[in-house]
Amino acid sequence: MDTRAAPSTVKNGAIGTEPAEISEKLAEVVQEIQLLFERVPFGSHSVDADGTFQAINSLELAWLGYSRDEIVGKRKLIEFLTPASQTKFQAHCLDAGLNGVVTELELDLVRRDGTCMPISLNSIGRTHADNLQLHRRALIFDMTAHRQQSVERLVAATAFEGLSGKCITDSDQVILKVNGAFTAVTGYSAEEAIGKTPRLLSSGRHDQAFFQAMWTTVEEHGSWHGEVWNRRKNGEIYLQWLSIARVLDPAGATTHYVGSFFDITATKNAQDQISHMAYHDALTQLPNRRLLQDRLTQSLATAKRSGLHGAILFIDLDNFKTINDTRGHEAGDLLLMEAARRLRTTAREGDTVARLGGDEFVILLEGLDLDLVESAAKARHFGEKVLDILARPYPFNGFEFDCTASIGIDLYANAETASDLIQHADMAMYQAKKAGRNALQFFDRNIQTAMTSRVGMETDLRHALAQDQFTLYFQPQVNQQLQVVSAEALLRWNHAERGLVSPADFIPLAEETSLILPIGQWVLATACAQLKAWETDARTCRLQLAVNVSARQFNHADFVAQVSQAITESGINPTLIKLEITESMVLDVENTIAKMDALRAIGVHFSMDDFGTGYSSLSSLTKLPLKQLKIDQSFVHNIGIKSTDAIIVQTIIAMAKTLGMEVIAEGVETEAQHAFLERHGCQFFQGYLFSRPVPIEAFEALLPPA
Repeated sequence: MDTRAAPSTVKNGAIGTEPAEISEKLAEVVQEIQLLFERVPFGSHSVDADGTFQAINSLELAWLGYSRDEIVGKRKLIEFLTPASQTKFQAHCLDAGLNGVVTELELDLVRRDGTCMPISLNSIGRTHADNLQLHRRALIFDMTAHRQQSVERLVAATAFEGLSGKCITDSDQVILKVNGAFTAVTGYSAEEAIGKTPRLLSSGRHDQAFFQAMWTTVEEHGSWHGEVWNRRKNGEIYLQWLSIARVLDPAGATTHYVGSFFDITATKNAQDQISHMAYHDALTQLPNRRLLQDRLTQSLATAKRSGLHGAILFIDLDNFKTINDTRGHEAGDLLLMEAARRLRTTAREGDTVARLGGDEFVILLEGLDLDLVESAAKARHFGEKVLDILARPYPFNGFEFDCTASIGIDLYANAETASDLIQHADMAMYQAKKAGRNALQFFDRNIQTAMTSRVGMETDLRHALAQDQFTLYFQPQVNQQLQVVSAEALLRWNHAERGLVSPADFIPLAEETSLILPIGQWVLATACAQLKAWETDARTCRLQLAVNVSARQFNHADFVAQVSQAITESGINPTLIKLEITESMVLDVENTIAKMDALRAIGVHFSMDDFGTGYSSLSSLTKLPLKQLKIDQSFVHNIGIKSTDAIIVQTIIAMAKTLGMEVIAEGVETEAQHAFLERHGCQFFQGYLFSRPVPIEAFEALLPPA
């Protein structure tokens, strides 16, 4: 008897489950799987052993651009790949075998509209027990963003290692990374630079204010760019074009700084050379006509604002053609270069020396003087120096060549434009040539006449001492009792043809030409001789004599010795000499005090002339060994007219008393002025109210009998 039990039927997946129920359950699982793959955020499909689509989700269909009916059971994945991806796909399938192995492959999918889409294919194959492949399930991921990021990273890496030097720092400006171009330009390797700051490259040519402004711009605007001088590892200074950008995190805080630069030294040098060639003469390297026009236009505008006159000298070498004809153009070029060198050494700092072409040069003189005639005089004086230096022989390889010049001068006041000014000076130069060459001529006839007169006066002035044309006039100085207690000695020039020449006309000329030094000595000696003559007269033996001293005379190294010598040789009482100086002389206070103390030691007194019109400080004034302050006549004249001037007069008087000094007012012409001054304590007076400056005989006649 067979004791084995008959198989039993077990429900709910147990032993003995009916085939229909299994199929139903399997269908449910498949449906759930299909629903799952339908909802995933990536493409999904399954293919049979031949690679034909058996199922595909909606997302992958959307990528392909086809309907499900056009794909399932009809098409294969390989049909939607680019040719290169097809080859790659076939080779990979053969190599992998796809026997239950998950594979990953990057391919390019061709969509219905012809566009390509980068994908990542992940698939797993299922095989039968007899090793026959049944089907494969594939997952497809859109690699567009990943591909783009890879490209961007590649581009960034390529860009970082580009032609420009790159430097990345942290927020504290510590270098984190540099590229090869950085090393090539600076000479520092990455190992040497990383961990340092960009100050490693500092050239020292920029001050702290430059870098402060640069980083302020970076912080306020996020970036900065400009030219920076830096230093290479070998010590060489170079110019770079630098751009700095600030990197921020999402919260707005600085995380990094990125610097990018190019070495532009060669470019800058080339630009400078091109610019120099465009604005300078190739032979002499002087500014050419173009640059002269620019500078002259600017100079004219500056002169209008400042009121200072300027002048232009048009210079043409005389008989220059001769050296070219006799010695050749090479010798002519050498002469032009030497002439240019001489002109440069003669010109003042800031003046422009230009070559217009050929043998024509121009010199621009700026800021000469506020007075037109004085400006013309200075231009003439400079022109004469140019004539002298250009007329000196030119030695060339064993021979000498003589070449003078003709100069035309025009002042800014005669022209509105640079072109007109050059044209005027050119015309004046031709007049100089007509006058015999090696000469200068002004364009303006009035100026030329004034210059001719000035030259004549200077010539006469140089002979005035030898011809005994100078004399002293005397203007009395009275006390509060209207007694003459002193006099001021005033220089007069009695010319045989010009007559009595005003000091206002010849004293400035004497100062400018240094003739004031011998003239001043004559005045001092003559004043001492007059004091000696007065010693025997009871009316004059106690009179003081005031003598004006010019700034040039006072600042002369031998001034103290000259005064001492005049006093000794005349044998006078030195306390009767009163030297009048002006505030403008007190530039070097210590030197001024030393000279005054030396003369005070022998009895000479000092008076500060024209007080109130200069710029000396009160502290300087208190240091000077002065006996007297003289109130300038401009303030005295305005008493009763300008209240401010009356206040100034009162202040000077009070200050003199406080400092223990005498005070004298000059230019007293009315009784009202005299009364005001006396009422406020002025001690001495000088002016037309008492007497004009007169010759010695007339002065002595003013004195009461003994």
